[in-house]
Amino acid sequence: MAKKKEVEVPQKVRLRIKSYDHKLIDTSARQIIEAAERNDAKVVGPIPLPTEIKRYTVNRSSFVHKDSREQFELRIHKRLIDILNPSQRIIESLSSLNLPAGVDIEIKMA
Repeated sequence: MAKKKEVEVPQKVRLRIKSYDHKLIDTSARQIIEAAERNDAKVVGPIPLPTEIKRYTVNRSSFVHKDSREQFELRIHKRLIDILNPSQRIIESLSSLNLPAGVDIEIKMA
């Protein structure tokens, strides 16, 4: 019987960053990458994901003038950052980062 070789899967932390403002998300991604590289981590990204666009059409008038409408849109910008083989020190430095309001971060260990 042949023994199965155990393949060592590298651990990684996957960060998904969301924001309504594209400048804000880029500066936040730069802050995260700089903090990870200060602690000698290998970083992949930031990878821009497709921008989610939500469109809303509203009648200007409440009762008449059906042809007169206003259109609004909400853009949600997203970035993906992978940190390969993270140490405990890297995770602590990421949790202590002071990011601006309006930036949402989702952290997954894979």
